[in-house]
Amino acid sequence: MTQIVDSKAEVEGAASEVASDTAGGARRGVPRWVITVCSLAVLLALWEWFGRDINPVFGSYPSAIAVAFWDLAQSGKLGEAMIQSLQPFVVGYALAILFGVPLGLVIGRYRVAEAALGIYVTAGYAMPLVALVPLLVLWLGLGFAVKAAVVFLMSVFPICINTWLGVTAVPKSLIEVGKSFVAPNSVILRRIVLPATLPYIMAGIRLAVGRAVVAMVIAEFFTTISGLGAIIINSANNFDTATMFVPIVVLMVLAIGLNGLIGLVERWVAPWQAEIAGRDRE
Repeated sequence: MTQIVDSKAEVEGAASEVASDTAGGARRGVPRWVITVCSLAVLLALWEWFGRDINPVFGSYPSAIAVAFWDLAQSGKLGEAMIQSLQPFVVGYALAILFGVPLGLVIGRYRVAEAALGIYVTAGYAMPLVALVPLLVLWLGLGFAVKAAVVFLMSVFPICINTWLGVTAVPKSLIEVGKSFVAPNSVILRRIVLPATLPYIMAGIRLAVGRAVVAMVIAEFFTTISGLGAIIINSANNFDTATMFVPIVVLMVLAIGLNGLIGLVERWVAPWQAEIAGRDRE
Protein backbone atom coordinates (compact mmCIF):
# COMPACT_ATOMS: atom_id res chain seq x y z
CA MET A 1 0.00 0.00 0.00
CA THR A 2 2.81 2.35 0.88
CA GLN A 3 4.48 1.63 -2.46
CA ILE A 4 1.26 2.46 -4.28
CA VAL A 5 0.97 5.78 -2.44
CA ASP A 6 4.61 6.61 -3.19
CA SER A 7 4.15 5.75 -6.86
CA LYS A 8 1.04 7.91 -7.01
CA ALA A 9 2.92 10.80 -5.44
CA GLU A 10 5.76 10.42 -7.92
CA VAL A 11 3.32 10.39 -10.84
CA GLU A 12 1.55 13.50 -9.53
CA GLY A 13 4.90 15.23 -9.01
CA ALA A 14 6.00 14.41 -12.53
CA ALA A 15 2.67 15.61 -13.90
CA SER A 16 2.97 18.90 -12.02
CA GLU A 17 6.49 19.40 -13.35
CA VAL A 18 5.31 18.75 -16.91
CA ALA A 19 2.43 21.17 -16.40
CA SER A 20 4.73 23.87 -15.02
CA ASP A 21 7.15 23.34 -17.89
CA THR A 22 4.27 23.56 -20.36
CA ALA A 23 3.01 26.74 -18.72
CA GLY A 24 6.53 28.18 -18.75
CA GLY A 25 6.83 27.29 -22.42
CA ALA A 26 3.51 29.00 -23.09
CA ARG A 27 4.70 32.10 -21.28
CA ARG A 28 7.87 32.11 -23.33
CA GLY A 29 6.01 31.30 -26.54
CA VAL A 30 5.27 34.93 -27.47
CA PRO A 31 8.14 36.31 -29.59
CA ARG A 32 9.93 39.35 -28.26
CA TRP A 33 9.23 41.38 -31.39
CA VAL A 34 5.47 40.92 -30.89
CA ILE A 35 5.73 42.31 -27.35
CA THR A 36 7.83 45.21 -28.63
CA VAL A 37 5.36 46.01 -31.42
CA CYS A 38 2.42 45.91 -29.00
CA SER A 39 4.25 48.19 -26.58
CA LEU A 40 5.00 50.68 -29.35
CA ALA A 41 1.43 50.55 -30.61
CA VAL A 42 0.04 51.33 -27.16
CA LEU A 43 2.52 54.17 -26.66
CA LEU A 44 1.80 55.73 -30.06
CA ALA A 45 -1.95 55.40 -29.58
CA LEU A 46 -1.82 57.15 -26.20
CA TRP A 47 0.52 59.81 -27.56
CA GLU A 48 -1.79 60.41 -30.52
CA TRP A 49 -4.89 60.56 -28.30
CA PHE A 50 -3.54 62.98 -25.71
CA GLY A 51 -1.16 64.86 -28.04
CA ARG A 52 -3.99 66.32 -30.12
CA ASP A 53 -5.18 68.29 -27.08
CA ILE A 54 -1.78 69.96 -26.59
CA ASN A 55 -0.99 73.35 -28.06
CA PRO A 56 1.16 72.70 -31.20
CA VAL A 57 3.73 75.18 -29.89
CA PHE A 58 4.40 73.01 -26.83
CA GLY A 59 4.14 69.54 -28.34
CA SER A 60 3.07 67.35 -31.21
CA TYR A 61 1.67 63.89 -31.95
CA PRO A 62 2.73 60.94 -34.16
CA SER A 63 0.54 61.64 -37.19
CA ALA A 64 1.74 65.26 -37.41
CA ILE A 65 5.35 64.11 -37.01
CA ALA A 66 4.81 61.54 -39.79
CA VAL A 67 3.49 64.27 -42.11
CA ALA A 68 6.48 66.47 -41.29
CA PHE A 69 8.80 63.51 -41.89
CA TRP A 70 7.25 62.91 -45.29
CA ASP A 71 7.57 66.58 -46.25
CA LEU A 72 11.26 66.67 -45.23
CA ALA A 73 11.96 63.42 -47.06
CA GLN A 74 10.19 64.59 -50.21
CA SER A 75 12.07 67.88 -50.25
CA GLY A 76 15.41 66.10 -49.81
CA LYS A 77 16.31 68.09 -46.71
CA LEU A 78 16.20 65.07 -44.42
CA GLY A 79 18.48 62.93 -46.58
CA GLU A 80 20.99 65.73 -47.00
CA ALA A 81 20.96 66.46 -43.27
CA MET A 82 21.49 62.79 -42.41
CA ILE A 83 24.48 62.55 -44.73
CA GLN A 84 26.01 65.67 -43.16
CA SER A 85 25.48 64.29 -39.65
CA LEU A 86 26.49 60.69 -40.26
CA GLN A 87 29.87 61.45 -41.83
CA PRO A 88 31.55 62.83 -38.66
CA PHE A 89 29.55 60.34 -36.57
CA VAL A 90 30.93 57.31 -38.43
CA VAL A 91 34.50 58.61 -38.41
CA GLY A 92 34.50 59.61 -34.73
CA TYR A 93 32.75 56.45 -33.56
CA ALA A 94 35.01 54.15 -35.59
CA LEU A 95 38.12 55.89 -34.28
CA ALA A 96 36.78 55.54 -30.72
CA ILE A 97 36.47 51.78 -31.18
CA LEU A 98 39.87 51.43 -32.84
CA PHE A 99 41.55 53.47 -30.11
CA GLY A 100 39.50 52.57 -27.03
CA VAL A 101 39.62 48.77 -27.28
CA PRO A 102 43.44 48.42 -27.52
CA LEU A 103 43.94 51.06 -24.83
CA GLY A 104 41.56 49.27 -22.48
CA LEU A 105 43.30 45.94 -23.13
CA VAL A 106 46.70 47.41 -22.36
CA ILE A 107 45.54 49.24 -19.22
CA GLY A 108 43.76 46.19 -17.88
CA ARG A 109 46.56 43.74 -18.66
CA TYR A 110 49.66 45.64 -17.56
CA ARG A 111 50.01 47.11 -14.07
CA VAL A 112 52.37 49.90 -15.17
CA ALA A 113 49.98 51.04 -17.90
CA GLU A 114 47.07 51.01 -15.44
CA ALA A 115 49.02 53.11 -12.94
CA ALA A 116 50.19 55.55 -15.61
CA LEU A 117 47.08 55.91 -17.80
CA GLY A 118 44.12 54.68 -15.78
CA ILE A 119 43.68 57.94 -13.90
CA TYR A 120 43.43 59.91 -17.17
CA VAL A 121 40.81 57.58 -18.61
CA THR A 122 38.69 57.80 -15.46
CA ALA A 123 39.03 61.57 -15.35
CA GLY A 124 38.22 61.88 -19.05
CA TYR A 125 35.02 59.89 -18.61
CA ALA A 126 33.85 62.16 -15.78
CA MET A 127 34.96 65.40 -17.42
CA PRO A 128 32.18 67.58 -18.94
CA LEU A 129 33.40 67.35 -22.51
CA VAL A 130 30.75 69.81 -23.72
CA ALA A 131 32.75 72.54 -21.98
CA LEU A 132 35.72 71.70 -24.21
CA VAL A 133 33.84 72.27 -27.47
CA PRO A 134 34.79 75.98 -27.71
CA LEU A 135 38.43 75.03 -27.18
CA LEU A 136 38.19 72.31 -29.82
CA VAL A 137 36.72 74.87 -32.20
CA LEU A 138 39.78 77.06 -31.68
CA TRP A 139 42.06 74.10 -32.41
CA LEU A 140 40.20 72.41 -35.26
CA GLY A 141 37.90 75.04 -36.71
CA LEU A 142 34.18 74.76 -37.36
CA GLY A 143 34.11 72.00 -39.94
CA PHE A 144 34.21 68.23 -40.15
CA ALA A 145 37.26 67.68 -37.95
CA VAL A 146 35.84 69.25 -34.79
CA LYS A 147 32.57 67.31 -35.10
CA ALA A 148 34.40 64.01 -35.48
CA ALA A 149 36.61 64.95 -32.51
CA VAL A 150 33.60 65.64 -30.28
CA VAL A 151 32.05 62.28 -31.21
CA PHE A 152 35.37 60.54 -30.59
CA LEU A 153 35.93 62.10 -27.17
CA MET A 154 32.44 61.37 -25.91
CA SER A 155 32.42 57.73 -27.03
CA VAL A 156 36.00 56.53 -26.50
CA PHE A 157 35.95 56.48 -22.69
CA PRO A 158 32.99 54.08 -22.18
CA ILE A 159 34.62 51.65 -24.61
CA CYS A 160 38.01 51.91 -22.92
CA ILE A 161 36.66 51.57 -19.38
CA ASN A 162 34.45 48.59 -20.20
CA THR A 163 37.35 46.85 -21.93
CA TRP A 164 39.59 47.62 -18.97
CA LEU A 165 37.08 46.15 -16.50
CA GLY A 166 36.62 43.13 -18.74
CA VAL A 167 40.33 42.37 -18.68
CA THR A 168 40.44 42.58 -14.90
CA ALA A 169 37.47 40.16 -14.73
CA VAL A 170 39.23 37.43 -16.74
CA PRO A 171 39.67 34.38 -14.45
CA LYS A 172 43.21 33.98 -13.24
CA SER A 173 43.08 30.27 -14.03
CA LEU A 174 42.88 31.05 -17.76
CA ILE A 175 45.99 33.20 -17.54
CA GLU A 176 47.79 30.46 -15.63
CA VAL A 177 46.96 27.95 -18.35
CA GLY A 178 48.61 30.19 -20.93
CA LYS A 179 51.66 30.67 -18.74
CA SER A 180 51.94 26.93 -18.13
CA PHE A 181 52.37 26.48 -21.88
CA VAL A 182 55.08 29.20 -21.84
CA ALA A 183 52.98 31.51 -24.01
CA PRO A 184 54.34 35.06 -24.31
CA ASN A 185 52.28 37.98 -23.02
CA SER A 186 51.25 39.03 -26.53
CA VAL A 187 49.78 35.57 -27.23
CA ILE A 188 48.01 35.50 -23.86
CA LEU A 189 46.53 38.91 -24.58
CA ARG A 190 45.41 37.93 -28.08
CA ARG A 191 44.30 34.32 -27.56
CA ILE A 192 43.00 34.32 -23.97
CA VAL A 193 42.29 37.82 -22.65
CA LEU A 194 40.67 39.26 -25.78
CA PRO A 195 38.11 36.45 -26.32
CA ALA A 196 37.20 36.47 -22.63
CA THR A 197 36.77 40.24 -22.70
CA LEU A 198 34.59 40.39 -25.84
CA PRO A 199 31.25 40.66 -23.96
CA TYR A 200 32.58 43.65 -22.00
CA ILE A 201 33.91 45.22 -25.19
CA MET A 202 30.57 44.87 -26.95
CA ALA A 203 28.79 46.32 -23.90
CA GLY A 204 31.11 49.34 -24.00
CA ILE A 205 30.48 49.79 -27.72
CA ARG A 206 26.74 49.70 -27.07
CA LEU A 207 27.01 52.29 -24.32
CA ALA A 208 29.10 54.48 -26.58
CA VAL A 209 26.38 54.54 -29.28
CA GLY A 210 24.10 56.78 -27.23
CA ARG A 211 26.92 59.11 -26.25
CA ALA A 212 28.09 59.32 -29.86
CA VAL A 213 24.62 60.26 -31.10
CA VAL A 214 24.35 62.96 -28.42
CA ALA A 215 27.84 64.18 -29.29
CA MET A 216 26.90 64.44 -32.96
CA VAL A 217 24.00 66.79 -32.16
CA ILE A 218 26.04 68.78 -29.64
CA ALA A 219 28.77 69.31 -32.22
CA GLU A 220 26.21 70.60 -34.71
CA PHE A 221 24.76 72.97 -32.11
CA PHE A 222 28.08 74.51 -31.06
CA THR A 223 29.93 74.50 -34.40
CA THR A 224 28.65 75.00 -37.92
CA ILE A 225 24.89 74.55 -37.67
CA SER A 226 24.21 71.78 -40.15
CA GLY A 227 22.72 68.34 -40.51
CA LEU A 228 19.98 67.10 -38.21
CA GLY A 229 20.97 69.64 -35.57
CA ALA A 230 20.17 72.44 -37.99
CA ILE A 231 16.67 71.06 -38.55
CA ILE A 232 16.11 70.95 -34.79
CA ILE A 233 17.32 74.51 -34.23
CA ASN A 234 15.50 76.05 -37.21
CA SER A 235 12.26 74.25 -36.40
CA ALA A 236 12.44 75.30 -32.75
CA ASN A 237 13.04 78.91 -33.74
CA ASN A 238 9.97 78.76 -36.03
CA PHE A 239 7.87 77.03 -33.34
CA ASP A 240 7.35 74.10 -35.72
CA THR A 241 7.30 71.38 -33.09
CA ALA A 242 6.28 68.55 -35.42
CA THR A 243 9.25 69.14 -37.71
CA MET A 244 11.54 69.50 -34.70
CA PHE A 245 10.55 66.02 -33.53
CA VAL A 246 11.49 64.42 -36.87
CA PRO A 247 15.29 64.43 -36.42
CA ILE A 248 14.85 63.50 -32.75
CA VAL A 249 12.88 60.39 -33.71
CA VAL A 250 15.35 59.64 -36.50
CA LEU A 251 18.24 59.77 -34.02
CA MET A 252 16.39 57.48 -31.62
CA VAL A 253 15.73 54.97 -34.39
CA LEU A 254 19.37 55.24 -35.45
CA ALA A 255 20.57 54.43 -31.94
CA ILE A 256 18.16 51.47 -31.66
CA GLY A 257 19.27 50.14 -35.05
CA LEU A 258 22.94 50.43 -34.16
CA ASN A 259 22.30 48.65 -30.87
CA GLY A 260 20.62 45.81 -32.75
CA LEU A 261 23.48 45.65 -35.23
CA ILE A 262 26.03 45.49 -32.42
CA GLY A 263 23.99 42.69 -30.85
CA LEU A 264 24.19 40.72 -34.10
CA VAL A 265 27.94 41.28 -34.27
CA GLU A 266 28.27 40.15 -30.66
CA ARG A 267 26.40 36.90 -31.38
CA TRP A 268 28.69 36.37 -34.35
CA VAL A 269 32.03 37.02 -32.65
CA ALA A 270 31.07 35.57 -29.24
CA PRO A 271 28.36 32.94 -29.80
CA TRP A 272 29.17 31.24 -26.51
CA GLN A 273 28.10 34.27 -24.50
CA ALA A 274 24.38 33.59 -25.02
CA GLU A 275 24.71 30.16 -23.40
CA ILE A 276 26.81 31.48 -20.52
CA ALA A 277 24.50 34.41 -19.79
CA GLY A 278 21.29 32.38 -20.06
CA ARG A 279 19.39 34.55 -22.52
CA ASP A 280 16.16 32.50 -22.26
CA ARG A 281 14.71 34.65 -19.46
CA GLU A 282 11.13 34.51 -18.18
